[in-house]
Amino acid sequence: MTAQALMQTEVKDFPASHGKVRDIYDLGAELLIVATDRISAFDVVMPNGIPDKGKILTQMSLFWFDFLADYAKHHLISADIGDFPQAFRQQPEVFAGRSMLVRKAQVLPVECVVRGYLAGSGWKDYQASGSICGIELPVGLKQCAKLPEPIFTPATKATSGHDLNIPFAEAVKTAGQDVAASLRDMSIEIYKTAADYAAGRGVIISDTKFEWGQVGEEFILVDEVLTPDSSRFWPADKYEPGRDQESFDKQFVRNYLETCDWDKTPPSPALPDDIVAATRDKYLDAFRRLTGKEFAA
Repeated sequence: MTAQALMQTEVKDFPASHGKVRDIYDLGAELLIVATDRISAFDVVMPNGIPDKGKILTQMSLFWFDFLADYAKHHLISADIGDFPQAFRQQPEVFAGRSMLVRKAQVLPVECVVRGYLAGSGWKDYQASGSICGIELPVGLKQCAKLPEPIFTPATKATSGHDLNIPFAEAVKTAGQDVAASLRDMSIEIYKTAADYAAGRGVIISDTKFEWGQVGEEFILVDEVLTPDSSRFWPADKYEPGRDQESFDKQFVRNYLETCDWDKTPPSPALPDDIVAATRDKYLDAFRRLTGKEFAA
């Protein structure tokens, strides 16, 4: 392993709020978002991280922000550490390659999930009711089956614990009819565009989650976009409906933790070195396949 996992950042006179993965610094007119190497599963942050994970996530988001520029505006101002405040430039070994200077936006209170395949909580809902988020689906679909058309399955933004799938009507109550409809339409269009591109790279995007913010009357993409933390990526050449799929995302970590004697409440067990290394390799594989680039640590 060529690097140690970066678990937390600190800058004097710049307090940060800490999410499961990101440290967010409020700079007044802008935010500085730093993707650490922390990894969470079942809404619990693991005690050890995945070296370079934050850099991989950031560089993938930068790729997608650029790729999707004709379809959606975004919050990115710069990922060049030379554009950051001096206090951050003094720690290039910490902040370079994993940080984004972004516009502030009012983050909209709906998780915008788009599904093209029947997996995860969608598969569980389908087994129980034949539908997802109130959307009726054909009878007899197999696990991980491709859906007739991608569907918008919003979820709550939980401050703790799991996000919960909700019907579109609930999203309307939360965000308003016009806003909810815009989020749905934009999210599906972006998913289709990205999924078509990924298919040409041998990758299936099973589903993904978008975060949208609002600046004035404008909707912009915020946070991360189409990364292994926010999406399910499957190798197309190994896809077979009716079973769990191999993946390029943190499902690998979840699967390992399911074999542990752990009740999915903090504290979690540390990830063994071989699981850490294999997870890093999966993130790197997704990066290379989707961007066509070599990862620059």
